[in-house]
Amino acid sequence: MSARPGRGAAASWSPGQQTRFPGFDPAAQASHWDGVTAETVLRRLTPPPPKFFTADQAATAEALLDQLLAQESDQKIPLIEMIDARLATGETDGWHYSDMPEDGQAWRGSLAALDADAFSRCGTSFAEAPGIDQMALIQAVQDRGPGDWHGLPAGYVWSLWTRYACTAYYSHPTAWNEIGFPGPAYPRGYKNAGVGKREPFEVADADPGDDPLRGEA
Repeated sequence: MSARPGRGAAASWSPGQQTRFPGFDPAAQASHWDGVTAETVLRRLTPPPPKFFTADQAATAEALLDQLLAQESDQKIPLIEMIDARLATGETDGWHYSDMPEDGQAWRGSLAALDADAFSRCGTSFAEAPGIDQMALIQAVQDRGPGDWHGLPAGYVWSLWTRYACTAYYSHPTAWNEIGFPGPAYPRGYKNAGVGKREPFEVADADPGDDPLRGEA
């Protein structure tokens, strides 16, 4: 899948386990954020269980999201819970393609279609299918491009899945640990702006060899 963005979540929730920014923990700076921001971000660490999706839909969605983001560890970023929370409150991107249902319906419909494809291929639900078959089924959706897939434009389904997956993943402090993002700037702000400059609580990249800002591949 060409849109696959890297290799999974950090191996642990606790700081100090990441290889690129050892000991870095942006969530530890929550006392410097405004109260609303801190509450919003820290709630992502332990989101409530799904209530928009049924148990079967949540299982399918979780398997889909784990494949899209290559989440393979036992302690994963809770993508399904975060996406479910958005859909349960109608917190969408504020738009949808004219030939697609609204996002909540599109999610439910596309998950049902994945299950249908899995039953045709494996005789199981998508969540219970082997990982290699899950990947093939997802790839088939992406490969259709603008073509029809169970009555939905496949390219728009792909956009829906990846938009929500990446938004959830990169809004979580564990992902921030991975990429060295220090978290919200307000109200403290940043005093050391500039390429290669760090705040006192930040740490250097332990593996900067693939940093494009350094001109290396």
